[in-house]
Parts: sequence; structure tokens; C-alpha cells
Amino acid sequence: MKQQLRFIWLIVLIGLPGSSALAKGWKAGVARVVITPTTAQWLAGYASRTHASDGKLHDLWAKAVALEDENGKQAVLVTTDMLGFPKAMSDRIRDRLNSQFRLSKAQIILNSSHTHSGPVLDRSLQDVYPLDAAQQAIIDRYSRQFEAQIISLVGEALRTMEPVTLFAQNGVTRFQVNRRNNKEGALLEQTELKGPNDYAVPVIKVLTATGTLKAIVFGYACHPTVLDLYQWSGDYAGFAQLALEQEHPGVTALFFQGAAGDQNPLPRRTISLARQYGRELAAAVDRVLDEPMRSLPAQLRTAYSEIDLPLSAPPTAADLTKLTIDGPPHITRWANRMLTEMKQGKPFLTHYPYPLQVWQLGNQPILSFGGELVIEYALVCKKRFGPDIFVMGYANDVMGYIPSATILLEGGYEGASSQMVYGLPSPWAASVPNLIYDEINRLADQVGVPRVNH
Repeated sequence: MKQQLRFIWLIVLIGLPGSSALAKGWKAGVARVVITPTTAQWLAGYASRTHASDGKLHDLWAKAVALEDENGKQAVLVTTDMLGFPKAMSDRIRDRLNSQFRLSKAQIILNSSHTHSGPVLDRSLQDVYPLDAAQQAIIDRYSRQFEAQIISLVGEALRTMEPVTLFAQNGVTRFQVNRRNNKEGALLEQTELKGPNDYAVPVIKVLTATGTLKAIVFGYACHPTVLDLYQWSGDYAGFAQLALEQEHPGVTALFFQGAAGDQNPLPRRTISLARQYGRELAAAVDRVLDEPMRSLPAQLRTAYSEIDLPLSAPPTAADLTKLTIDGPPHITRWANRMLTEMKQGKPFLTHYPYPLQVWQLGNQPILSFGGELVIEYALVCKKRFGPDIFVMGYANDVMGYIPSATILLEGGYEGASSQMVYGLPSPWAASVPNLIYDEINRLADQVGVPRVNH
């Protein structure tokens, strides 16, 4: 009798619709937590701000999606309404995730939307803000709390994994404008906009075993700089997530930032425009969700590395002294700090450990870059690996702009002067773009991303 019962249960299990596929398929868990500061503190992103925050338009969020393939390999994507993870914080978080959940750096992506209406974090853009000891203490306390929230967030996502299916596709929307090649003040007089641009809206759809929409992961390559107020918000990316979650109750929408270094939302500077761009992006995502998407086989491969990117020659004492007299306040603070370090005999950085990462979700490549990646990197990678790849910037460490060879030659903010904002002693060396391309090619080969040309 017992043998008959076991046989009957075996038939029932085998006969359940989709049971075999789900046993061999993806698992996913999602989690979310409010990260809005509860006290007034400085907002990150604009050197022109003169005081701390005075309220919020909507809450800031950190969200996570944990994935597991048919072989039990895991990976976690964390998205945040933040300007960017500084290296020291990112390293601490990923070390703790490794010790608690056995996740390597290759299995973790910490992405920031780069909203300019989020809080300053410790060891990030410290020369930009006129911080006293009390304000620095608030930033330090918030930063430790934020780190703890990220660890708990990932733990919750891992604990709540369930069988799912994954789908991917690129959509399109066009409110990004190349800010180097189009003057914001003359925008109304222009009859055409100059590029380069990449209008892709990458989307991943996560469905439960019953076909219910569980999570939406989506991105765009555009600075969240519509707003320059003193109120917390995720800018257009925050409004896009809110719109998707209102349209799909119970769903978690996670936004990741793309190669937005030289892309701005234009026109800008009103809440209505931020809401408009958010709705445009949400509508682009919804269109993709409504149309056929590519099903992703439950196979996960990950690769990660840090390469030493060289910096150009540092400034002289005479150069720094001139900036302490002629520069704006945040540049003056940078120059004074550099002079002090020079007098103390402290060596300037000559190289920076730059993070690169590639995930292959089934047949969906995701290329992840640190820093404020400019759009040309996305375009070059799509020529090499095909137009369907997803490209992330602002991942794992935001240490400065990552200019293309063209921008390095042209100079300007992204190519030359922004290193002072980020506290680096000098711009990148001319060899940097090729070093990045060579390494992303190597990582892509490592996880089996096919090339469309050689």
C-alpha cells in the first residue's frame, strides 16, 4: 500500500503543469526599503547648493532582486536612489555580503540612479560641500545606517526567492539630450539635436510560477538632473518607478542607470518636467511588457575585475596656488587640500582600481561599468556584442567621469575638470578608453557573450 501511495504521488508531481520546467528554471526574490534621511542633511550633486535638505517630493528607495539559476548559482542586483556608491562603502558592503551570503563581487551589482536629490555619503565629493563637524557626523551616521540597510535588503531578497521565469527586451524613449553637443540655453532655437545618443530602454520582466508580474527591472542612460531643489527625490527615475508600481500594484520596479555621463534631460528644472519624463519612461517600459519578449534560459554566468587605470601628470604647486585664488569655492577647497597633501609629502594617486563586470542571464548580456560612463562606451559595446545588450554605468564605485577618447581630447567638464569635483589629482591618461575596452572584451569572452564582429 505504501509503495502504491508513493507511486501515485510521483505521478501527481510529474503531471503538475510546468513542474519540471520550474524545477529546472529560475528563482527570484525581491525586496525594498526606504532610505530617505529622517533629518536634514546635505544633498549630493550640485556644488551651487548652499544648505541642507528641507523636505521631500517622494521617498528614496533601495531595492534588490536576487536571482538563482537552474544550477543554484546566485546573483544580486541592488538599485538605489543615490548619486553613487563611493569605493570604501561599496567595498565594505560587498565584503559583508560575501561573509554573510557567500556572494563574490562577480555576483553583486550595486547600481545608483545618480539622482542629484539624494544625500551626500561619506568619503564622496567631500571637497564640494562646506561641511562642518556636526554636518559630517550626520553624514557618517546616515552612511552606516544605509550600509546596514543594504545588507538586510539583500538578505530579504535571498530569503524570499521563488520559482519564476525571466524575459528581456529593449524599448525606446527619447528625452535624453547630449549635453556636450547641444547648448541648454539655446535649446528652443535648435531645429535638430546632435548626438551621440543611445535611446534604448532595457527591460527585464520577472513572472511568478502562476504568470503574475513580480518585478520589473529597467534602465535608461540619462542624468537625473531635472531637479535642483532642496527636497529629496529620485528625480525622473523615481517618478518612473512610482508610475510603474501604481500601474502594476504589488510589483517592485527597479531602475538602473546606463551610460549617462554626457546625457541630460532637456528641458529641465521643474517638478512637472521630472514627472513627465518619468511617465514617458514608464510608458516605454509598459509597451515592452505588453509585447513579446525574449525568454531567458535559466543559466547564469558572472565575471568581475578591477583594472588599474592610469591618471595623467598631477598639477604643480603653482597650478594649485592659482586655483586657490581664482577658483570657485569647491575648487578652492580641492586645491587647498591638494597643496596641504603636497607639503606633507603625501604621494598623489597615479592609478585607480576601476571595476568592470559582465553578467550573462541566459542569453541576455549585461555589461556593468563603474563611474560616470559616457554614451560612446555603450555604442561601441553594442557594435561589438549586438544591439540587444544592456549597459550599466554608475555601478559598484562612482569615482569620476569615464570619458571616451574623443572627450579626453576635447577636454571640458567630463574630460578634464570634473576630476577635481571627485577629488582626483588629475584627469585620466589617454590610454584609459582602450584599457577599458580590452578588459570588458575579456570579461565578455569569459562568460560566453558572442561578438557580432571581430
